[in-house]
Amino acid sequence: MTDTDSVLASLHEFLSGERVPERSILVVNWRGTEPVRQLLEETFDPLPLEVEEREEPEREENLVALVEDGEVVATSPLRSLREAVLLVNTDLYRTGLSGIEEYEAPDVLTELDEMSFDLRGLPASTKEKLLLVVMSRFIEKRALEVGEGRLDVAFQKLSRMEDEYGTKQVYERLADTNLDVHVYGVPDATPGPDGLTVHAGETESYRRSWFVVFDPPAGNEPAALLAVETGPNRWDSMWTYDRDRVERLQTLITSGFS
Repeated sequence: MTDTDSVLASLHEFLSGERVPERSILVVNWRGTEPVRQLLEETFDPLPLEVEEREEPEREENLVALVEDGEVVATSPLRSLREAVLLVNTDLYRTGLSGIEEYEAPDVLTELDEMSFDLRGLPASTKEKLLLVVMSRFIEKRALEVGEGRLDVAFQKLSRMEDEYGTKQVYERLADTNLDVHVYGVPDATPGPDGLTVHAGETESYRRSWFVVFDPPAGNEPAALLAVETGPNRWDSMWTYDRDRVERLQTLITSGFS
């Protein structure tokens, strides 16, 4: 096994290393339109989650709930899902027109931690891969708000930091904090701004890895997303807030990437 195969094998092993409680999505008091319903189904159907509808007069209309072992653990109004996922595409995040401060990830998505997802990008799906973009921005925003600790991020191609205006803006902000920011990718461009530690390589581990790993000082919640490309624009993925898991993933990255 080559060193590159070993790195990717370690990342795949990390993705399959946990088991989660039984979860489902509950849509309460649906009053949305049929096109929005179809977008909601397109977003959640590929995930290993049952989606149910229920009328509960004591709750608000168009509420989406995450249920874990029979208990509601997170809720989001349909409006927040429309603004973050349903009625947008990745261009919203690439252009960064609203700014990262205005960005709010729906709780019913951020709380899907420790679950393994097989997500597809274009042309197979317009919504599945968007979940990874949503979670990447969520973790980047958390790192920006804390302003300290270490952030490791893989882009596959370093040119994305220059070509995607929204991404460039975010990393200019991150570089202007006390964070230790490390970026990884194929060296098809020289990324700015100053203040970033760049790790460049041509191996498959650089080309097929997508991660955003934030390890903050004690007292702050860590977060990490990991995705490995298994086919053309198809990703095995998960995210976690467990400090031991975040630190273990960071160790895999620092030991496996030059």
